[in-house]
Amino acid sequence: MQNLFDLRDKVVVITGGTGVLGSKMSEYLAEQGAKVAILARNVANGESLVKTIHSKGGVALFLQSDVVDQKQLEQNAQVIMEKFGRIDILVNGAGGNMPGATIGPDKTIFDLDVEAFRKVVDLNLMGTVIPTMVFAKEMAKQKQGTIINISSESALRPLTRVVGYGAAKAAVTNFTKYLAIELATKFGEGLRVNAMAPGFFLTEQNRTLLTNPDGSYTDRAKTILAHTPFGRFGEAEELLGTLHWLASDASKFVTGTLTVIDGGFDAFAI
Repeated sequence: MQNLFDLRDKVVVITGGTGVLGSKMSEYLAEQGAKVAILARNVANGESLVKTIHSKGGVALFLQSDVVDQKQLEQNAQVIMEKFGRIDILVNGAGGNMPGATIGPDKTIFDLDVEAFRKVVDLNLMGTVIPTMVFAKEMAKQKQGTIINISSESALRPLTRVVGYGAAKAAVTNFTKYLAIELATKFGEGLRVNAMAPGFFLTEQNRTLLTNPDGSYTDRAKTILAHTPFGRFGEAEELLGTLHWLASDASKFVTGTLTVIDGGFDAFAI
């Protein structure tokens, strides 16, 4: 019987591939037999990750990338096509936040740094749109390809403080649904677009918001956990099952969806 989850020899492009979540995804996909092109800004981290994947018998390539630099991404796409001959899966994992685009308890909306807000929207929204325009072009030629966008819990409900990040991720979710229709109706059912919405995972980007210098939880972290039925933060590995499903033929009739991985946070009311 056919293995619907088989990813062997699939060519994956993953942006933000060296982050806490992205690196786990990159390693996992390589372990499943995929050929992984890792895109990120940090060269040292990228080369180290590729070395780790190679040491385990996997196939990986690192390309320094800025996800809002279309020309650089087009050059990267050319390298990937020359190396692997096709692009089967795009994981838009690049994203992040910055202090000026957040509003702390002692601030109001009138203290918002508009330039920081714009940068966060550019990174998360345009950093999804532009790579999609570049790499999905190859998928359209093939009439086959899968795009997985990384949205967020903050796209589902407007969390306090992270106004820029939440607005950008809500836009990513909307773009996911739009793009699913756009590609399927104009290039065929072989092109699928879905998104994952991780709940609360400890990453380098949110660590200072959720933990104190001594490692204990902040009041914000305690509030999050009080509203999470599982009573804990997620582990990066707990995203991999959903990632695998969406990347594979096991989800062949699935497009335009948002899958939430949050330990029940979004379902919690009182």
